[in-house]
Amino acid sequence: MLSRRTLLAGAAATGALLAGPARAAPIPLATLSQYLNGLTTAQAEFTQINADGTIATGTLYIHRPGRMRFDYNPPEEMLVMAGGGQVAVFDGRSNSRTPEQYPLSQTPLSIILAQNVNLGQAGMVTGHRQDDNKTIVTAQDPANPQYGRLEMVFTADPVQLRQWVVIDGQGNRTTTVLGSLSRVRSLPARYFSIAGEIRSRS
Repeated sequence: MLSRRTLLAGAAATGALLAGPARAAPIPLATLSQYLNGLTTAQAEFTQINADGTIATGTLYIHRPGRMRFDYNPPEEMLVMAGGGQVAVFDGRSNSRTPEQYPLSQTPLSIILAQNVNLGQAGMVTGHRQDDNKTIVTAQDPANPQYGRLEMVFTADPVQLRQWVVIDGQGNRTTTVLGSLSRVRSLPARYFSIAGEIRSRS
């Protein structure tokens, strides 16, 4: 069974990303902030590897600010939603119809889902480096570093988010590798309605 507190993270090893010619310098933080702020509605297939080595796949939906959805493929019976400032984990194998919930602000993915992403904010970025053709940025909430860190992997020309690793407060790593992150014109509001999902399961 997937780890609950790290489900907003994801899967796969950094070394599985693209290889190519080395870049002289990492993509500037201002450019990456601009890219993330422009990523309003998007979706992608994902592969997730959890801290215990288990693997899951599915489809990710992003609707910034503040909304994200992980639809897991069978045999997983999980659904993770972020909306209304909360994260909800629905477990189809549980006898409870009520999801586990906690504040979005307590997961490092709140950095990506913020109203205004500013990687140049003091104390946010703790690492910014180039590895072959990948720019790797490690960030945290400057006001709440105890909630963990987010390691994001980007490629250039054009800039694309390829992967992230959520590192929780105990040091557990959950990696999400994205397929092609496609911008879409709109996504259904019900994808991010925790209350609506609870009603549909009642």
